[in-house]
Amino acid sequence: MIVALIIACEVGFWVLLAAGLAVRYLLERRRTSVVLLLCEPVLELVLFVVTAVDLRNGAEPSWEHGLAALYIGFTVAYGHSTISWLDGHAAHRLAGAPRPPRPPRYGLARARHEGRLWLRTLVAAAVACALLQAAVWYVGDGDTSSLRTFQWVALRALGIHGLIALTYLIWPKKAPADAAARSEEGRTLTGR
Repeated sequence: MIVALIIACEVGFWVLLAAGLAVRYLLERRRTSVVLLLCEPVLELVLFVVTAVDLRNGAEPSWEHGLAALYIGFTVAYGHSTISWLDGHAAHRLAGAPRPPRPPRYGLARARHEGRLWLRTLVAAAVACALLQAAVWYVGDGDTSSLRTFQWVALRALGIHGLIALTYLIWPKKAPADAAARSEEGRTLTGR
């Protein structure tokens, strides 16, 4: 049941997001759009409550409960930035706004970008581990090994993402020579 609810929350996230952006840019109803987008956190709250009730009713802690915690952690950390990113693209496509800037591709700017993404993953792992620890305390004396396993999953994901982000700092990708020349030429023409 928990897995079906996680899938329903994910589908609901995208449906609410599409509806919110469509209402904002096609129907030009900003307030209605904001209400739709503010319904997004309700999905995670429902998932949290159903998971807690499931455990309270005597369900054996399992991988489904761990997955629910990881999902909630990921949504807390990456949900707002995903909505903002898609809002920028919808504004560009549907309302004539300028194209949103792309993430930097080279050098220290790319390393900073990857570092900020890793910080989001840190938040996701912290939320997931905190929820899992609360579930362990909530269950009490029962078998909580599956919940502990998912804490390690969150920490491993954090470590792997940290190593990947660190590679951008240690071995920064250099801009191609023609891109650097074009950038220098653009600075000369604009006087910057």
